[in-house]
Amino acid sequence: MSTIEESLRAIAERVKSHSSTMATEEAVKTAVVLPFLRSLGYDVFDPSEVVPEFTADAVGKKGEKVDYAIKIDNEIRILIECKPISVALERKHLDQLYRYFSVTNAKFAILTNGRTFNFYTDLEAPNKLDARPFFVFDVSDFNAGIIAELRKFEKGAFDVSAILATAERLKYTSGVKQIISKLIEDPSEEFVRMTSAGVYEGRMTSQAREMFTGIVRAAFREVIMDTVKSRLSNALADTEEVIEKIDTPIEDEPDVVTTEEEREGYMIVKAIVRDTIAARRIVMRDQKSYCGILIDNNNRKPLARLWFNRSVKYIGLFDGEAEERLIVDSLDKIYEYSDRLRATAKKYLQE
Repeated sequence: MSTIEESLRAIAERVKSHSSTMATEEAVKTAVVLPFLRSLGYDVFDPSEVVPEFTADAVGKKGEKVDYAIKIDNEIRILIECKPISVALERKHLDQLYRYFSVTNAKFAILTNGRTFNFYTDLEAPNKLDARPFFVFDVSDFNAGIIAELRKFEKGAFDVSAILATAERLKYTSGVKQIISKLIEDPSEEFVRMTSAGVYEGRMTSQAREMFTGIVRAAFREVIMDTVKSRLSNALADTEEVIEKIDTPIEDEPDVVTTEEEREGYMIVKAIVRDTIAARRIVMRDQKSYCGILIDNNNRKPLARLWFNRSVKYIGLFDGEAEERLIVDSLDKIYEYSDRLRATAKKYLQE
C-alpha cells in the first residue's frame, strides 16, 4: 500500500471517529492537513517549505493570511485554506485564496474542511483563480484514480505541466458527474419531459409530471445497477471458468454431455429468432464449458452461448463488440433478451 493511501485511510478513520472534535480550523490543520502534506513528502516542520499563516503585503488587506503556502524550489506553488469540518465549502470561502493567487507565483490552491479537498488553478484566465475546482475528493471515499492524481502533487514528482495536462478534463468530468448525480436524485422538469417523450403520448399534466419524476428517478438508478450487475456477472463467469479449468485434470476430462436444460435453452433461442433468420441455419454445438448456438455451424457467427454448467447460470449475447454474459435464473429469463438475440441474427442475414 502506498504512503498516500495509508495516510488517507488513517485520516478517514480519524474523521469518522473524531469529527466532533474538529470544530475549529486549528483542529482540522493538526488532524488532517498536516498529515496529508506529510504523505505527499513535504516537511511540515520546516517553515521555509510549509509556511504557516502566510501573508503578502501586496494583497492589500492588512493582516489577511492564508493558512499554508507550500514552497517548491523556493517558490510559492500551492496555497491552502482550511475551514472547520462542519462548514460546507462554498465560493465565498475562496476570497483569500483568490487574492493571494494573483500576487504570488502559486499555481494551485486547495480549499478544505478536513473531509473534502477542492483543488483550483487558473484554467480560464492566466493568474486568476477559477471559481470551480478542477479536482475534488472526499477523504472517506477515495480510489486508485484519486491516488494517481494526488501523486502528481508529491514533492518529489511535482510537475505543473503534468498536472495541468489533465486538469481541464478532470474539471469538466467532475462537473458533469455532479449534474448527473443531481439528475438521479432530483430529475429536472426538462429532463423528465425529454426521457418520457418516447414512451408517453399524453399531455404532461402536473399529475403526470409527478408520476414520471418518480419513474425517471427509479429507472436512472436501475440502469446504473443493471450495468454494475452485468459487469459483475461477466467477471464472476470468467472467474468460474478459470476455476473449472484448474480443478479439472486434463487426462480425466469427461465427454461433453448436453443437458435437457441446454436443449430447452437452445429451442427457446431458436424460436425467438426464427422469424428473423431461417431456422435451418441455427445450430447447437455443445462444449465442455458452454453450449454454443451458432449460425451456419460457424464459430465466427455466434448467436448466443448458454453457460449452464455452473452454479450461477448465464447467457452470452453477441450484439455488441464482445460477448456479454448475463445471469439467467430461469429459462424464461431468455425471453427478456429477445430483441438483442434478433439484432445479432440480423447481422448474419446477408452472409
